[in-house]
Amino acid sequence: MSSEVGRQFKPNLVLVNQRKAAGWDSRKRAARELHRLGLQHGIRETPAVEAIEKAMYRHETGRLAVTDPIYRQLYCLAYAAKPHDLFGELTGGGEERPHFSVRSHKFVPAFVGVEAAAELRDGAACVPAEGQWYACDAAAVEHPEGECTLYVWPCGSTVFHLVESIEMSSIASLAAWRKVSYGDNIKWAADYLSRALPGISERELYVFGAHWLVEPAWSPGLIEPALRIMATPSVLLHRDRQMDDEHLAHAELIEQSLLSEAYDHGGIESFGIRGISSGYASWSGVVYHPVAPERALTEADLVACELAVQSMWAFTDAITRQIELGTDPEVPSKYGWRYLRGVRSRLTTSRPRETGQHQAMRRAILRTSDLTPALEQAIETLRDTDRG
Repeated sequence: MSSEVGRQFKPNLVLVNQRKAAGWDSRKRAARELHRLGLQHGIRETPAVEAIEKAMYRHETGRLAVTDPIYRQLYCLAYAAKPHDLFGELTGGGEERPHFSVRSHKFVPAFVGVEAAAELRDGAACVPAEGQWYACDAAAVEHPEGECTLYVWPCGSTVFHLVESIEMSSIASLAAWRKVSYGDNIKWAADYLSRALPGISERELYVFGAHWLVEPAWSPGLIEPALRIMATPSVLLHRDRQMDDEHLAHAELIEQSLLSEAYDHGGIESFGIRGISSGYASWSGVVYHPVAPERALTEADLVACELAVQSMWAFTDAITRQIELGTDPEVPSKYGWRYLRGVRSRLTTSRPRETGQHQAMRRAILRTSDLTPALEQAIETLRDTDRG
């Protein structure tokens, strides 16, 4: 796991919005421009493009304050702004608030097909992955924002698993960071996958987030509603509004209101056990807090469950899209309805040594993902078309 944890983790939305206003949707593009400006203006020791890209991520997410004179100069040149406009505090009182720390697990699934999956597996030098619910291969891949592993299933599914350790002063800040970073994560994944699948579109990708709460910042009576908000962070944000200082401040007000009302939602499933853990799953995300770590689920348990669910979600979604186009799904017989029947059994049937906590987690995540009906439809359709 990454050990880097920011002291004041409030996204610098000014930097984010300035970058996008300049037409640089990706940090990689912006990093090239800042590097060019540094050389053009004769700035000594201008960092390499890769170093600038990593620094931009830390600066924009608030993980690291912009104190380095070189970066302050580069940003001011790139955005034609003064230091105070770019690096001033977005909202007051952030230093006084207690902070909570989490490890963010982002899953970026994609269905690429059997041949492209084999090419990706060989290109990344994948090896058999241990501890997974059904056979797949995996390899560590370099990512500018954290520790990333590529998982590849022989049926054609792939999932990038990105882990970042973060610290926040509010759930609203977490929601803002999530909204800002997901777009960058999708662009990065699409760029990586295009090596084996040139025609892949960013519209085909999504990010699913799971948060492992390491240290809470709320009184005991507020931890459960706080976790429920973390499981559905978009409830704090306006869907079509630009993420700026005013929007973040309003989101923090909504957060305080929901906390005081003991926020709950019908689409949230609980899988915690009193005195041992708190866990919630929803369509938007999963959050887990081990109150008694030695008796609670492990991060590996949660990750393996999500990898199984998200990989098959990508596979069945690809089949569903073909069905909705009025065509019979093109799936190799080896990965036809019998293969999916085995997957369904692994996802829905308890293991002999599975604990009640594992059962509760699996059922909650499976129900909120809406994967079961997709599996049923895929199995039925592939059986009708004699696939497998």
